Amino acid sequence: MGNAKKIPGTVEAWEQGDLGEDEAHAVVAPDESAALDRALGLQAVSIRLQKSLISDFKFLAEEHGMGYQPLMREALRRFAEAEMKRLAVKYANERRRGAAEQGDSKPKRPKAA
Repeated sequence: MGNAKKIPGTVEAWEQGDLGEDEAHAVVAPDESAALDRALGLQAVSIRLQKSLISDFKFLAEEHGMGYQPLMREALRRFAEAEMKRLAVKYANERRRGAAEQGDSKPKRPKAA
């Protein structure tokens, strides 16, 4: 071993830059985000939200042990699924009402021979 100076691996050494900032030991990781997005069916969007809403999601996400953006994605998915179900029920009821108004509310059973 040479006369290399040993730096203690403490939190302070990382935060002060004594560790982890030497470009000679850095390697750029390949950008695989596009492939990951395709595999998960994700598309980036831009949306303006109130700061308080973002703060609420950050708090909730921390409570759930996840990031706030995945939590927002989950909340939007749940809302969209619930709305699609609500609309399906609404349209099914409207269709039944329309059929009832025309006298075709229930299919007629054939008479036994």
